[in-house]
Amino acid sequence: MTSASTDAWGIDLHWMDAHEVEQSVAEPTVEALRSAIGQPPADLEQTAPLVVRPGAVLEGLPGISGPLHVICEDGSSRRIERAVPADFPLGYHRVRASDDGGSGGERMLIVSPGRCWLPEGWRAWGWTVQLYAARSESSWGIGDLGDLQALREWAQEVGAGFLLVNPLHAVAPTYPQEPSPYLPASRRFRNPLYLRVGAVAGAERIDLSAAKEAGRALSELPLIDRDAVWRIKREALQQIFDAADEEDQGTDDGDAGDRDAAFAQWRAAAGQPLEEFATWCALAEDFGLDFHDWPADLHRPDSAAVARFRADHEPRIAFHAWLQWALEQQLITATAGMTVLQDLPIGVGGGGADAWAWQDQLAGGVRIGAPPDLFNARGQNWGSPPLIPWRMRAAEYAAFIAAIRATMAATGGLRIDHVMGLFRLWWLPTDGSPVDGAYVRYPSADLLNIVALESHRAQAIVVGEDLGTVEPGVREAMAEHAILSYKLLLFETDAPERWPAQSMAAVTTHDLPTVAGLWSGADLAEQLSLGSGTEQSLIDGADELRARVAPPELDANASPQAAVEAAYQLLARSDATLLSATLEDAVADQRRPNMPGVSARPNWALPMPVRVEDLAAHPIATAIARTLNAAVNPPHSPTQ
Repeated sequence: MTSASTDAWGIDLHWMDAHEVEQSVAEPTVEALRSAIGQPPADLEQTAPLVVRPGAVLEGLPGISGPLHVICEDGSSRRIERAVPADFPLGYHRVRASDDGGSGGERMLIVSPGRCWLPEGWRAWGWTVQLYAARSESSWGIGDLGDLQALREWAQEVGAGFLLVNPLHAVAPTYPQEPSPYLPASRRFRNPLYLRVGAVAGAERIDLSAAKEAGRALSELPLIDRDAVWRIKREALQQIFDAADEEDQGTDDGDAGDRDAAFAQWRAAAGQPLEEFATWCALAEDFGLDFHDWPADLHRPDSAAVARFRADHEPRIAFHAWLQWALEQQLITATAGMTVLQDLPIGVGGGGADAWAWQDQLAGGVRIGAPPDLFNARGQNWGSPPLIPWRMRAAEYAAFIAAIRATMAATGGLRIDHVMGLFRLWWLPTDGSPVDGAYVRYPSADLLNIVALESHRAQAIVVGEDLGTVEPGVREAMAEHAILSYKLLLFETDAPERWPAQSMAAVTTHDLPTVAGLWSGADLAEQLSLGSGTEQSLIDGADELRARVAPPELDANASPQAAVEAAYQLLARSDATLLSATLEDAVADQRRPNMPGVSARPNWALPMPVRVEDLAAHPIATAIARTLNAAVNPPHSPTQ
């Protein structure tokens, strides 16, 4: 979808704004972005991965001449004459442009099915969960993986077929804890705040009564206090880890030995990425969350100083690796038997673990965001440094593959936040505003095929969040690759009956008002109090959304609860593959989880007003489940 105005660096020199008016990028912005992108090597087209589907003709592609010798992932050898055979194994292979296996011309060959895994005819409804907000009688001040298990079991009981959860990715183990799930330190590893401490292997061997009491007291607070939660959990988890070490050294306990052996085996299989991440965690505890602020000799993970640090701090590094092992065990248990779509943020923090590991692929001096649009006249700065497209290719897409694979691992689903970023991203210099940015193009055909391959391997359904400004061709490419589109009742002007079947349909999302907040006027009142826009524009916007969220026959004086039920009756008219209901709507919460661009608000820190244990008896949750069950599983007509 590269346009005629795209320059040699992949920068779109012109773009269409939200009012369909063409805008030109200022020359200083162009120069700044060109400097950040840099020049690719002259032989990139001859050495970058070939990303193809079975049946693709290779002859004539850059760097390809004559028969190809392929070393497949499984170690077997194959020969390709001019096209990839229809039965060629999918995966990541190595190819040489010589049949005898000699040196020269080696590059990666990625063979993708071209379409994501999507069972034919499968249709389901489910709950969208902000897990941190879903507190229970057993969790310690924040929703955890024990709560996710309880939600999954309840969802199965009421007929749901999937859950969609907020990003569970890791943040720095420092203070203050990063509140936004969409600005993680890593998209490859998970946040130990979500551990149910009492369910960690070995927890039964220590006295957790004081920690449990302190943790449960945090659940009585009006806001989620991540710092306090982490202090309590960090200490308790360290005690469990240390006790296992002491038992291993001082006794011949078979259970402890089995546990240690299982962790050691898992850690060895996880390899260098886990060791780098765990090392970054230990370094961050000593030197702060941004690796740019560390001593200069620690700036690169492959430095001699980092190797010495790793050797000198092995117990602490082992602890952070062990936390990831515990998280994987609990996530597998929590999601067993149900498709759980994990959310993939568009980027990572600029000083975090992934930025440290992939720093050679990230652009300096720029961040990603969004240009001004109908919903945000000032544009947005999302705070993440972008991957440089040509460097992604030169590194064989390693960072992208790792993020996709880790996020969909073990749970059967993935939602890609801002899926348009696979095609182009709005880059803005760090010393400018979002208005001063430009779109930079990405190798979308390769990225979509990699998503399809990882989806096929994990048997994971993929949804692309395609809300906002979507350029022509994006949704067509998503449909071709069986990536479900995302439709919202609050956004769409077409009736739900006209939405495409290959989509996930919902009423609202975490950045938009809840139905109860919209209907009661509470969301509008909050926006007015925070000055998030002009009074008239906010009033007009709220009126427009109210008109979309409920059928015309609903009385304007109806209760928020009645409006919620009516909204989901409207949603149920859609033939979308997936129908999703938020837990905030299920309990008529009047507060949205996040109000973008409003820092004065406690975004991502609002607990649900109803505990997890009480959802099963909640009348609105029950009504939504009944409505969506009937939509997905309509009663059969009697035989004529």
